[in-house]
Amino acid sequence: MPKDGNATERRAIVVLPPGAARRLIARGVARLPEVGRAREGGLVVVALGTTNAYVAEELLGRPIERERFCAGYIGEALSWLPPERQAPPLVLRKGEPVDLSLDEVLPDLGAGDVVIKGANVLDPSGACGVFMASPAGGTVGRLIAPALARGVEIVIPVSCAKAIHGFVSDLAPELGIGRVAHVTGGPVGLFPLVGKVVTELEAIALLYGVHAHHLATGGVGPGAGSVTLLLVGAEADVQQAFADLSSLARTEAPPRVE
Repeated sequence: MPKDGNATERRAIVVLPPGAARRLIARGVARLPEVGRAREGGLVVVALGTTNAYVAEELLGRPIERERFCAGYIGEALSWLPPERQAPPLVLRKGEPVDLSLDEVLPDLGAGDVVIKGANVLDPSGACGVFMASPAGGTVGRLIAPALARGVEIVIPVSCAKAIHGFVSDLAPELGIGRVAHVTGGPVGLFPLVGKVVTELEAIALLYGVHAHHLATGGVGPGAGSVTLLLVGAEADVQQAFADLSSLARTEAPPRVE
């Protein structure tokens, strides 16, 4: 909870639309020490996802076709891009992009490498879940179990906007492609994903040394899907964070899918 009565602390409230929130999270992921080490001497695998598209840009230092860096997504329904329109995942070996599929990079993955995989839900305990539209489990079925078996670091960029009231451990057994009779879009299962979670809160701590608290989610018009955050910390740090994030909120375009 925010501290009370500390005269040296300053507070600010900032609203981040979806594009700004994803950019912030991506910058936080790029600042993680384990990601830095893997970029220097190992492998970094960035799986497809709307937030991971921003992560890929931060790691590459250049724009990509973010609208194609996606597989499943929630639009007007539970949807997915056709495989022929999907971009390949990003694989970095010692910081340089290499043209490898997930199946091709899997034999080389080991302890000290990093897999970055987004999530669809974030529960009150901090546990994450990923929707699976493929009967074989998709990316998590192919990649996550072998990665965990080998000691690969799993990093999970996920917005506070994806917070839910229930718990992943309770919901996962209730879902499944063959279990749900009626769906807006395609049926899914839910995979409990473990790793280092990076939300807007962790990103702000990494980038500014400021404590952030999730105040609200959602809005109307341009504010749809936004997260509202309370920033608490030293005056100079809060001022810098507020200035940077306010600018990001004005300038970062919203995410879209092709």
